[in-house]
Order: sequence, then structure tokens, then C-alpha cells
Amino acid sequence: MKILMVSIPNHHFFQWVDQLQESGHEVYWFDISSSTDKAQRTKWLNQINNWKIRWDFPGRKTIKIRFPKVYKIIQKFGEVETSDYFRGILNQIKPDIVHSFAMQLSCLPILDVMNEYPKTKWLYSSWGSDIFLHEKLGITKEKFAEVLKRVDYLITDCERDHQITLQNGFINKFLGVFMGNGGIRINENFILNSNQRNILLIKGYEDGIGKALQIIEAIELLPIKLFENFKIVIYSTDVSVKEKVEKSNYFKCLDIKIYLRGEFISNDLLLEIMGRSILHVANSISDGLPTSGVEAMGMGAFPIQSNPGNVSEEFIIHGKSGYLITNPFDTEEIAEHIQNALKNKELRENAKLYNVNFVYQNFNRDHLKKQIIKLYEKVYEESN
Repeated sequence: MKILMVSIPNHHFFQWVDQLQESGHEVYWFDISSSTDKAQRTKWLNQINNWKIRWDFPGRKTIKIRFPKVYKIIQKFGEVETSDYFRGILNQIKPDIVHSFAMQLSCLPILDVMNEYPKTKWLYSSWGSDIFLHEKLGITKEKFAEVLKRVDYLITDCERDHQITLQNGFINKFLGVFMGNGGIRINENFILNSNQRNILLIKGYEDGIGKALQIIEAIELLPIKLFENFKIVIYSTDVSVKEKVEKSNYFKCLDIKIYLRGEFISNDLLLEIMGRSILHVANSISDGLPTSGVEAMGMGAFPIQSNPGNVSEEFIIHGKSGYLITNPFDTEEIAEHIQNALKNKELRENAKLYNVNFVYQNFNRDHLKKQIIKLYEKVYEESN
């Protein structure tokens, strides 16, 4: 079977496609962002990259940055249209399945071409806010409906988004809810006992959707003595959050470690930190299934998680396995959840036992690998 993946170079995508490495299928990746270099971590994959620029003339990047209006004119002659190049790839490979990851990034740019080839089976995987917040991401209702009408198969990372597609006219085959990265693998050696945990872990996104500043402000509402014996670790941190913490007199007395969003932190290291964390706090106005939140639960950290569109209710039972933030802008609510969780050791311990088992049963990478391979085989059988 020939499978043509369409995606940007993304950690979640690489993890998903790695599930097919030993499947025996012929797998291609059309890097829709046209990265200059091939991805070293997926050398086994047939990679199609660095296709966009016809002529990389001296000074091109400088003109692109300093004179964007001039560069737009040059683009017409110096760059290849995505649809034109993809059409050629489609005719050359003749894939049994085209699989796009994320609507805005990997469906819309090739939609016209896929409409020209209605017999080519098209599978779409939604990521994050892709469906829930599609209009704010710049996807019009018309284009959203057009993609849903054309794709033959759909995978979402939460049931909420499946329901949204049904409400917007999707009538084709739904293949199920899967983590965007194809599952997680937990190292049980990193899961420490409750009395060995001393980290309060915070996701530091503040990008219009992520609302980490509200978490920082919530902590400032609480007695500083509550955190004196803990280390506060903020990862994937946007600059505004870092600056807020560094300027705050409150945090100057506490043990703080900040990993900036662009700073590389290996998944193994992050999982190890999660395994030493008492709490994992993440807050946003939109998301799909939050991979980092599920990973933290699997490592035994008590989750305090926002609940956009009720998505977090799909994996967290409020008051039992974690706390759900009903209003991501309500710092007092977030502060109350943090304080209650820190003071209730029995709740945290029971949640840890429940969550570690829940994540293992539902998101185990090795278990999902078999399901993912069968998924492609099912599509192939139905199309032949």
C-alpha cells in the first residue's frame, strides 16, 4: 500500500508516522512547509521537501524580511505553487491513501487538487484547535464545509470535534478518536511516590489561545508559604510569561525553572519532570486532546486543566481524577483549585492511581500501534 502523508514537520506528526515504520507499507511524506533539510529522525520515510523555491538567489531571505511587498511580486516567478507541485507528486506516486494532518496547514492548500481526483481516498486528522476554533484560525465556513465534504475518512483527537464535524455536514467514514501523536509510552521508573514529588509544573503558553499568565496571577493570590518546599517549573514558556515571573517580587523568593517555548527539551526529560511533579497546570481557551496533559496524568501528576468546549471532561473526572477550570480567565478559581489540590494528599494519591491506569489503558503507544496499522489497512480494503 502506498500512503502519502501531508504535514508540516511536527513532533506529533513524526511520532504518529513512526508507528508505520515496520508496517511494510510504502510511506511518503510531502513536507508542505518545504523545509530545506530532511528530517533526520525519520530517515526511513520517503521525504519530499525543499520543493518550493525555484531559484534561491543571493539576498532572497533579506528581501523577504525587509521588503515583503516586493517579495510578493518576486514570489510569482521564484516560487512553485503548492497545488501545482502536489498535483505532480500525486500523479507520480499514485497513492492508495492521502493523509493530511491539520485542516488549515495540510488540507486547504491541496483541496483544489484533491477535488480533481475524487477517487483518491483522502484521510484527515484534526489537531488541537483545528476544528473547535476553525473560524478564528482563518478557515471560512465555506472552506470548512468543502473539506468535510471531500475527505473520505476522518480521525479526531477528541469526541467533541467529531460531533462538530457532524453538525457541519460530514457524512463520510469516521475512523475514531486517536491521540495526535499516535499514543504515549510511559517509563514507570520515572513515576515517583507522592512523598518524593516536589515540583509544581506549569505549561507556559501565552499566545492568544494559551493563558498561562492567569496561572501565574492565580499563584500570586495564594500564601507564598504554600510553595516554599516546591520547585516551580514552567515549560514551553512564552516570553511574556517569563517576563511576568521575573518582574514579580512574589516569585523572587521561590525556586523557579523556566524552559522557553523555543528551547529544546526532550520528551524523556519532560516525562521525568512530570514523574516528579505534584501538579500539572495548563490553561487555554481552545484545545483538542492536550497531549502534555495526558502525559502528565500518566506520570502521576494531578491535573488542573481548562475545559474548552468540554473537551477535558473526556479524560478528567472533576474532583476525582483532577480539577477542571471552568473559566480560563478566572484567577480566583484557578488559585482555589491549586490550593485545594496541594492540601488534599488523599485526593492526589487516589487520582494518581486512577490516572496512571487510565492513561495506560487508553493511550498506550504500543497498544495503539496495532489499531493504527489496521486503520490504514481497513481504508485500503474498502477502496479496492
